[in-house]
Parts: sequence; C-alpha cells; structure tokens
Amino acid sequence: MAMQAAPLIASPTMIVALLSPEVREASTLEVYFSRLLGFALLTIGCMNVLLTGSVPLSSRLSEGATTSASDPKAPYALPTLTITAFFHAACGFYQYGLWTEIGIVSFGLGTIGSGFLCAVALWCILFASSDGRISRKTGADKRTSGFPFKNTEADKRKGR
Repeated sequence: MAMQAAPLIASPTMIVALLSPEVREASTLEVYFSRLLGFALLTIGCMNVLLTGSVPLSSRLSEGATTSASDPKAPYALPTLTITAFFHAACGFYQYGLWTEIGIVSFGLGTIGSGFLCAVALWCILFASSDGRISRKTGADKRTSGFPFKNTEADKRKGR
C-alpha cells in the first residue's frame, strides 16, 4: 500500500496526467483528494502491519505470531487479512471497470496489482491460518486429499 501511496502523495499531477484522456494540469481538488487517498493508504497499511502481528507489540516473544484465534500475540490477524482481501478485491473490480470503459493501461496494471494482492491475502486466509494436522510418523500434513490424482501406492499399502 505504501507503493500505491507514494506517487499519490509525491506527484498527484503525474497521476492525473496518466489517468486522464487529455493532458492537463490537475485541479486543486484533484491534488487534495489524491494526497488524502495516499495518506489513507499509508494509514491502512500501517494498521495492517500492526494488527496482523508482523510487528511484535511486546519484547518477550519467543516465536512468531500465528493466525490462530487463541494466539494472544495477534488476535486480529485473520479479520485484518479478510478486510485487506476485500479491499484489494473491491479496488481490483473498480479498476477493471474503469479499464474496460476508458481503456487506459494504468487501470489495467492496477487491476493486476490489486488482483495479486487479493490472491495473496486469500491464500494466507485459506492455507496459513492453522497449523494443520501433521503426522508424527511421516511429518506430512494429513489434510491433503487425492483430488484430482489418486495415490495408488498408498492405496495398495492400505489394501483398498
């Protein structure tokens, strides 16, 4: 989010020139809203880093934070990831709509970036939110299934 916020704060005129069909000077209102959006993105980014447990809030942490609901180090990790995923999904859909309507490449690039960040957040929600069931004997995760391929060797050993 800091990468999105930096050009909005530093050079809103350049952003208006990239996104506008005709090259013109940015109005005072456009500059104001651009910088305001940049500061809002920085604030949301800082809150995401703090609430997901990436930055320890106490100095006595022996292991990293997890997304478990019972983990006192990061109690808001999963809700923060969920809200972040919805934010990037909404941004991606909005940018895609503008890209198909206006046809400016910058909106297409924004769609790809927001889609990637939404996919990463959803991946973390789905696959990094629990420790899984690890086998003591093999060390493998027991939650795996045979879909779409069958494990014929394991079936032979089990007599299926």
